[in-house]
Amino acid sequence: MKRPTSLSDWLVVTVGTAFGLGLFPIAPGSFAALLGVAVHAAVWHFAPEHTMTVLWVSFGITCLVHFVLNNAAARYWDDPDSGNFVMDEVAGYLLTAILAHAFLPMSATPWILIEGFLLFRVLDIVKLPPARQIDRHWHNAFGVILDDLVSAAYAAGLLVLQLRLMG
Repeated sequence: MKRPTSLSDWLVVTVGTAFGLGLFPIAPGSFAALLGVAVHAAVWHFAPEHTMTVLWVSFGITCLVHFVLNNAAARYWDDPDSGNFVMDEVAGYLLTAILAHAFLPMSATPWILIEGFLLFRVLDIVKLPPARQIDRHWHNAFGVILDDLVSAAYAAGLLVLQLRLMG
């Protein structure tokens, strides 16, 4: 990896990689999504009454960081959708949790943390339509994050459906 030579490079390598999680040689997106899981688990454990607020604020900040740093990341890695720039994966897990919590009781949080993460990652890798088309054709900041948000909606929907059917 080349060394950061400017403030924008430093922000991309530090923040845009989810504090280094996106630099893992294997499954960087999955390791980065775990940052969202950690935020979710921490707030649920220490301040459960604020779970939705913290998830929404974290999601908003993550999306903002994605849009602010996306062009710098594309230049730094010479790739419009580098596997190392992982704010989209963090945002994707957070949206999975937000959508699942909208339809499930707080007591379902352990399921959301574990199964929500796994479903999101599998669906983000598989990329069901229209996520696949977005990933293939929209090579800009909006497209880079939108395919993850579509996968997050699928993951949350499947999780809610499964937990509702289980009773």
